[in-house]
Amino acid sequence: MPRSQPHNRQLQLGFSSSSSSSRGVDDDGEWPSAAKDRSAKNKGGRDWCGEGSDDGEEGEEEEEDGVLSAFLCPITMEVMRDPVVVETGHAFEREAIARWFSECASLGAAPRCPVTMEVVDGADVKPVVALRAAIEEWTSRRETAALRRACRWLTKAASEKEALRGLDAVMRGWKLARVGKRVVRRDGMVPMVAAMLRNGSARVRLKALQALREFAREDDEYRDSVSEGDTIRRIVKFIDFEDCQERELAVSLLCELSKSEMVCEKISELNGAILILGKVACSKSQNPALAEEAEMTLENLEKCEKNVLQMAENGRLEPLLNLLIEGSPEKQLRIASSLEKIVLSNDLKNLVAQRVGLLFAGVVENGTLPAKEVAFKVLDHISTNTESAKVLIEDGILLPLFRVLSVDGVKFLPPRLQEAAAAVLSNLVACGIDFGTVPLDGNRTIVSEDIVHSLLHLISNTSPPIQCKLLEIFVMLSSSTTTVLSIISAIRSSGAITNLVQFVESDHQESRAASIKLLCKISFDMDHEIAQVLRSSPTLLGCLVRIVSENDANADEQDAALQILANLPKRDRRLTMELMEQGAFKYIARKVLNICRRGTANNIVDNTMLEGLVKVLARITYILREEPRCVALAREYNLASLFTSLLRLNGLDGVQLLSAKALVNLSVESRYMTGTPNFDEHEQKSGLTWFGKKPPGIQLCRVHSGICSIRDNFCILEGKAVERLVVCLSHQNKMVVEASLAALCTLLGDGVEITEGVSVLYMANAVEPIFEILKGNPTGTLQQRVTWAVERILRAENIAKAASSDRGLSSALVHAFQNGDSRTRRIAEASLKHINKLPTFSQIIDKHPSRRGSSIGSMERYFRSDR
Repeated sequence: MPRSQPHNRQLQLGFSSSSSSSRGVDDDGEWPSAAKDRSAKNKGGRDWCGEGSDDGEEGEEEEEDGVLSAFLCPITMEVMRDPVVVETGHAFEREAIARWFSECASLGAAPRCPVTMEVVDGADVKPVVALRAAIEEWTSRRETAALRRACRWLTKAASEKEALRGLDAVMRGWKLARVGKRVVRRDGMVPMVAAMLRNGSARVRLKALQALREFAREDDEYRDSVSEGDTIRRIVKFIDFEDCQERELAVSLLCELSKSEMVCEKISELNGAILILGKVACSKSQNPALAEEAEMTLENLEKCEKNVLQMAENGRLEPLLNLLIEGSPEKQLRIASSLEKIVLSNDLKNLVAQRVGLLFAGVVENGTLPAKEVAFKVLDHISTNTESAKVLIEDGILLPLFRVLSVDGVKFLPPRLQEAAAAVLSNLVACGIDFGTVPLDGNRTIVSEDIVHSLLHLISNTSPPIQCKLLEIFVMLSSSTTTVLSIISAIRSSGAITNLVQFVESDHQESRAASIKLLCKISFDMDHEIAQVLRSSPTLLGCLVRIVSENDANADEQDAALQILANLPKRDRRLTMELMEQGAFKYIARKVLNICRRGTANNIVDNTMLEGLVKVLARITYILREEPRCVALAREYNLASLFTSLLRLNGLDGVQLLSAKALVNLSVESRYMTGTPNFDEHEQKSGLTWFGKKPPGIQLCRVHSGICSIRDNFCILEGKAVERLVVCLSHQNKMVVEASLAALCTLLGDGVEITEGVSVLYMANAVEPIFEILKGNPTGTLQQRVTWAVERILRAENIAKAASSDRGLSSALVHAFQNGDSRTRRIAEASLKHINKLPTFSQIIDKHPSRRGSSIGSMERYFRSDR
C-alpha cells in the first residue's frame, strides 16, 4: 500500500492529541530547543488576526477552536500554510520541519519526528495537498468572517477605537491572502474605508489613507473604486493644508491614484487641484520627498489633456508644448487654440518662442487658413515681450510675415488675418533691435528700399486697421537712429509723402494718430517735402492746427502734430500766413503766456510741448518786415516781453535758445520801427529851435534815437531783456550762448548808436562775459560773432585801454587772427590794433568811426544765418 494512505489516516485520527507523545531527552543526547518549548505555546489561545474575543463572539470562536487545533503546526503552534508529512504520518509547516531537522543535524543527532521522536528520513517529506486545501478553505472563511465583522466598525457612529480596530482588520485581511482582496472588493469595503476620511480623529484618517493607498497600489479597478464620491476632493483638501498630518500620505495616495487615466480625468474636474499640486512640487527646499511625489503625480496627470491645459494655465507649460510639438495636425490646432487663450508671463512667452517658434513660422507660411489664424493669435500674444520677440526674429519669422503681407500675399488672406499678421510684425519691430542688420533673405533687410516700397504701397491699398499697424511699424523704425535714414530715403524715392500727409485728415482715428507720429519722426529731414504737400492743401494744415488746439485731443498725437508744425521751414512765408489764417499763433501765444504766468512748464504735457509751442510762435519773427499782420500780432501779445520771460526757464535749453533767436529777429527790426516824437500844435516850435536837441519831456532811446518800447518796436533795452541775455552768456549750452550773444550784438550793429550800445552792455556787465567767450577760443559762427562783438566794444577807448593789459584777451584775438576765416581775421586784426598789439599802417581802420556804422561792415548776414 502506498505510504500516503497511512499518512492520511494518521492525519485524520492522530492530530487531535498530537502533543501527548512528545519527549524531552533521547538516549543519543539533548533534543532541539523547539521540542522543549512547544508545550509553552498557547494552543489556539490567540486568534490569527490578533483579535480578542468580544462577548457576542465567544460562541463563534469556541466552535472553531477544534478545527483550528487540527491545522496547527506541532512545532510553531500556528496555522500551517504549506503543510508537509514525515514518515511517522504527522504534518508540519515545511519551513518549521526543515528548521527542526537542521537543528538536529547541528547537534549531531539523527532526524526525528518532533511528535513521536522516532528517527525518520529527513529528506522524505511530502506535501499534503488535501490538508493545505482544507486550511486555505478554513482560512478564507475566517478572513471573510473577520472582514465582515470589521464592517460593523467602519461606520460614522463608530468610536475612534472601533474605527481603528476595523481598519486594522481590513488591512490584515488585505495583506494575508487573495481572498481578503476579493472580499474587500465584493463587499464594498473601499467606500467604507474612504468614508473614514471624514472622521474627526486624525489617527483614523491617517489609517484610512494608509488603507486606501494599499488598495490603489493593486490595479486600476481599485483606483477607480477609491476615487468614487468626494474622495479626491478630501485628499486634495489634506494636501492643501501645510500643517496637516495627513498631507504626506495624501500626496502619496494621490500619486498612486493618478496612475489611472480615469482618475486623472476626475482630478481634472476638481478646480484648484493642479494648482495645489504645483505648489507642493515647488517646495523642494522644505520637503524634497514630498515635492518629488507631487512632481510624479503631475507627470501622471499629463495623460489627460484637460489636466495639461490646467497646468498650462497655472504656469506649467512644458506638457502643453510637448503635446503641441508631438501631436497630429488636428491636435496641434486644438492645443494652439488653447494656448492663445492662456495669459502668459514674460518668462513663459520666452519659453513658448524657444520651443515652438519655428513651428509657428512654418504654419504662417504653409499652414491652412484655420491654422494660420491660430498661429497669428499665439504669435501676437508672445511677441509683445521683447525677449520672446528677439527669439522669433532669430527663428526667421520676419520673412514669412513679409510674404503674407506683400501685395501678392494679401490676396490670399482674409482681412482679419492680414491685420493679425501686421500686428505681429508691429510687435516684433517694437523689440528695439537694429533691423538694418537683421537679414530678411539674402542681403535684404526689412528697411531695404524695395521692402519699404512694398509696405508703403500696401498702406495705400488696404483697410484702415491694417494701415494703422503698418504706420505704427514705420513709426518705430523711424524712431531708431540706425534705420530712420533708410526709411526717409525710401519714402522720398517712392513719393509716398503725399499719401502719408493725407492721413492727417483720416476718419480712422488710430491711422491718423499713427501717421502724425510718423510725420513727426521724419519732419526734421523732410520738412520741405511736407511743407510742399501742406501748401497745396491748406485743409491738411488746418487739421494739424485743430489737433494742436483741441483740449480733449490725445496728448501724444497733439505733441506730434505740434512738432510737425515746429519743424516746417520757418522762413516759408506762405505757410506762416496760412497758420495766421488758421488762428494758430493766437492760440499758441495765449497758451505760452499762461505757462509764463505759472512760472513752470510742468503743468502742461512736458517740456517738449513747450519747446514746440515756442518754436511755432517764433515763426512770425522771421517775416515781420514783410507782413504787417505779424507785427500787429507781436504787439498785441507783447511777444518781445514773452520771449524775454522765457529766458528765465533754466533747464529748458531749447526754449531759451528759441527765445533768444526770436529776440534777435525782433531787435533787428527795432531800428526800422523806432517812432519819432509828436507834439501838440500849441507846443510845436520851429525845427530850428529843436535842431540838435531832444524835445523836453520826451525820453528817447539811447541806442535807437527814437521813442522805443518793448511792445511797440521790440526794443530789448526795455523789459530787462538785456539783463537776462547777459545771464545766458554764461550758459553751459554753447548754442544758447551764441543766440544770446547775437541778440546783444543787435545793439552794436550798423544803423544804431554803437557808442551807446557799448555803454549799455558795459553798464549791464556784459563786456567781461563776452571777452570770456572769446578767451574760450570758440569755432564756427560763435567765433565770428564774438570776434565781431569784441571789435565793436574795443572801439570805446577806455575799454580798449583797460583790455590792452589782458593777456588772455590778446591771446584769444591772436588765435582768431591766425585761425579764423578771412572776415574773422580782418576783424581780429582791427581788434588787435584797438589795443595796440598791431601797428596802424593806414587809415583803413578808423580809430574814430561813425557812431552809426563801420567800415568793416555789419552782422546782418549772421542774424539770418540760422536755418
